[in-house]
Amino acid sequence: CKVVFLVKNSRALLDFGRKFPSPGGSSYYLGDDGTPWKERPRETWITSRMAHVYSIGAMLYGGFGDDLDVEHGSEKLKYDTYGRLADAALSGLRGELHDKKNGGWYAGLTSDGSILETKQCYAHAFVILAATSGMLAGRDGAEELLTDAMAVYDKYFWDEEKGLSVDTWNTEFTELSEYRGLNANMHSVEAFLAVYDALGDSKYLERAGRIIDHVVSWAKENDWRIPEHFKSDWTPDLSCNEDKPDDPFKPYGATPGHGIEWARLITQWAVAAFNEDDSRHDIKYPKYIKIAENLYRRAVDDAWNCDGERGIVYTTDWNGKPVVHDRMHWTLAEAINTSAVLYRVTGDERYASDYAEFMRYLDEIVHDKVNGSWFHQLDRSNKVIGTVWPGKSDIYHALQATLIPYNERVGISIAKAVKENSNI
Repeated sequence: CKVVFLVKNSRALLDFGRKFPSPGGSSYYLGDDGTPWKERPRETWITSRMAHVYSIGAMLYGGFGDDLDVEHGSEKLKYDTYGRLADAALSGLRGELHDKKNGGWYAGLTSDGSILETKQCYAHAFVILAATSGMLAGRDGAEELLTDAMAVYDKYFWDEEKGLSVDTWNTEFTELSEYRGLNANMHSVEAFLAVYDALGDSKYLERAGRIIDHVVSWAKENDWRIPEHFKSDWTPDLSCNEDKPDDPFKPYGATPGHGIEWARLITQWAVAAFNEDDSRHDIKYPKYIKIAENLYRRAVDDAWNCDGERGIVYTTDWNGKPVVHDRMHWTLAEAINTSAVLYRVTGDERYASDYAEFMRYLDEIVHDKVNGSWFHQLDRSNKVIGTVWPGKSDIYHALQATLIPYNERVGISIAKAVKENSNI
């Protein structure tokens, strides 16, 4: 039953997203039915996510030879289709999205090929994730991409003194924004854990831990609601974007979906950092698992079914009152993942019950059974809207939600788990 669910849903998502590559490899933004919206920018973070998921797809469903076809919908797809799609996205990252003059990666390209200015930590973290997954999948050029991405990240984004990452440079890497943010740091933790799994370099495991300790300190000071936005000296800016509360990357207030996502990443890091052979295991491991539980519980208690309708609200104020009631698909994906992970490490039936509830909500409300993939944004009445996330930009969150709950080795990243066929 587990295998049938995994294959059916992951294959459907991979099939849905297969029209993403532009001629140069950068990813088109996908519409409601998977048709590319070519008038929208082709962004580095989306292209990186597509390289990541199709590298995973190649590992899951590759290895059978190009001459074997599989019926899927009205078409016959080669088993190596996913590998070729991963290669397309990786070529976009090595090619048109890469700034050959200044180094690093543009934020993206407009529909006419003009450069989207700035160099974003968020996007560079996803380039690292894409490169690790591509390398694990044996895709050409991925290892060189990873070497380049890590060098750029270390030079411009990692602040060794603070143990945190800065956020945004101008395109030439000469002016650094005063804004500091945890969204980029969260995905940096994801990327660092992936690098550790791919290369075995403990420096990146330690870096992830340094970021996590900062986040834990700030969360404790705010009743386990995590500040998202900071000034240049890392003073929390709790009123940031109060006049634009539904910003897709910098919303005002607490973002419960991020509290849930941090809980999963902290759990993964703790399992990797404090294994049973580590002398610190008996003290450190349970401490961080409890922290992950506190973050998860606060977010779910604040946001799940909190306004009389099913779903997780996008944001709350600092007392846990909903601000933006819209339901974003990625928050549900993270809730599915984290409830499953916490059940694995604690055995607490509450997490199994939560997981079942989240999956029912996915099946009955969020899964688009007509066009495929998941609805990316719903209003407080669970009606589909597109004010923040029109269409279905990519399949990263949804695909991972078909895999992470089945990963029995909680302490390794999902691409590594797929590579090792760790009972997924």
